[in-house]
Amino acid sequence: MRPSRPPTTLALALLAGLPGAAQAHSFGRLYNLPVPFWMYIYGATAALLLSFLLVAWFATAKEETFATRAPKTLPLALSGLKPLLRLIALCGLLLTVATGYFGNADPYRNFSMTFFWIVFVLAYAYATALFGDLYAAINPWRTLAESLGRLIPGYTRGRWRYPRRLAYWPALAFYMAFIWIELFAHTRPFSLAVTLSVYSLLNLLGVWAFGARDWFRYGEFFAVFLRLIAKMAPFAYEQGRLRLRRPFSGLLEQPAERWSLLVFVLFMLSSTAFDGLMATRTWLQLFWSDPWGILEAWVGTKAIYAFPTLRPVYFAFQSFCLLISPFLYLAVYLLAIGLMKLITGSRLPLRTLALRFALSLLPIVLVYNITHYYTLILTQGVKIVSLLSDPFGRGWNLFGTAGLFRAPYLPDIGLVWHVQVGLILFGHIVSVYLAHLEALRLFPSRGKAALSQIPMLLLMVLFTGAGLWILAQPITSR
Repeated sequence: MRPSRPPTTLALALLAGLPGAAQAHSFGRLYNLPVPFWMYIYGATAALLLSFLLVAWFATAKEETFATRAPKTLPLALSGLKPLLRLIALCGLLLTVATGYFGNADPYRNFSMTFFWIVFVLAYAYATALFGDLYAAINPWRTLAESLGRLIPGYTRGRWRYPRRLAYWPALAFYMAFIWIELFAHTRPFSLAVTLSVYSLLNLLGVWAFGARDWFRYGEFFAVFLRLIAKMAPFAYEQGRLRLRRPFSGLLEQPAERWSLLVFVLFMLSSTAFDGLMATRTWLQLFWSDPWGILEAWVGTKAIYAFPTLRPVYFAFQSFCLLISPFLYLAVYLLAIGLMKLITGSRLPLRTLALRFALSLLPIVLVYNITHYYTLILTQGVKIVSLLSDPFGRGWNLFGTAGLFRAPYLPDIGLVWHVQVGLILFGHIVSVYLAHLEALRLFPSRGKAALSQIPMLLLMVLFTGAGLWILAQPITSR
């Protein structure tokens, strides 16, 4: 008789066969780091410490030299293009829904999946960090609402005043649902079309209830998400005018005004980290090895031997962990802010400090997202060129591009790893710098400002180490 497999090994073997979304890392093979992992951690920590010391020594509170208005504006450029851009955005949404309902069921041959998940959710978000919040002007759901408003007088004014206590919680709820669908719903073209149809209806109902102005500020989560990302861009659009500013300086112009916006930012961070974590063997072992014997006591046998019974429990466990992740991050963040208040003796309320430093986390959010997903743009995103000529997957060649970029570009995985390390380190250094500039505004002396940033530095080191650790873990199919 052959010896039986260890339960954990058997769990990994079984779970590797589970269907799942595309892996966040985009690669299904292991990568041996060119130098030991601990050297990356020590190097990244040393770089953060050095940047902290340099910022503490040289940074000043002269925000007018950091975020300045350009002497020239371009008042007509966007106003002339706006109708065309809005039409293109609306057509993109309608085509995504139409191809989902009536196109090929193969996700790789259907325009909807690549356009929505890769081009819009990833590439457009990264472009927003460079070019600013164009989405506010071309939001297709706002275009739909305003078009309906032309037919129904008073529709976009709403029926009730938007409750202040709701703040950004509706957007956060939609965002959580969106990430849950991305990670667990195994979306296909048809189900994506249904999801977008339902979301469109909910937006139209939100506008009917609370008016377009408040709903697209607080309720439509893509608007909130991209508005936050756009604060890092060197361009800002204000009433048809283009304002130039230094990159990332928009994060210092206005602090987060609500707890709900802080939690939204933290979910931007925690959801990406969770997506990377749940693809690792460590995560699988955490549940299926049952280190505390909880599952064995419940089902009366080793967890893996009760796989069919416990699979729904595992699914619920993962969903629960995703939904509580921003609140776990919030607890860690508030601990750092509480230490800041304690060591500086600040009289500012904890809420004020927490909200003032919230947006300094956004560079970390951006680089985490890029490092986890940018390879998807290279491997699948380039196929949008061919899909434009055959959006329904029927063998068409409308624009003569159906044969272009059909093969994915596969970058060297060693290069990918080093780009990821560099981006994570860059994002954390920028966050250290921004947090220090904010501290110079809040505290009476440079010494107090530097002292206040020690807990934030520890938080950055923790985030850096966790991010690199997740990226370095062996991954498995989900």
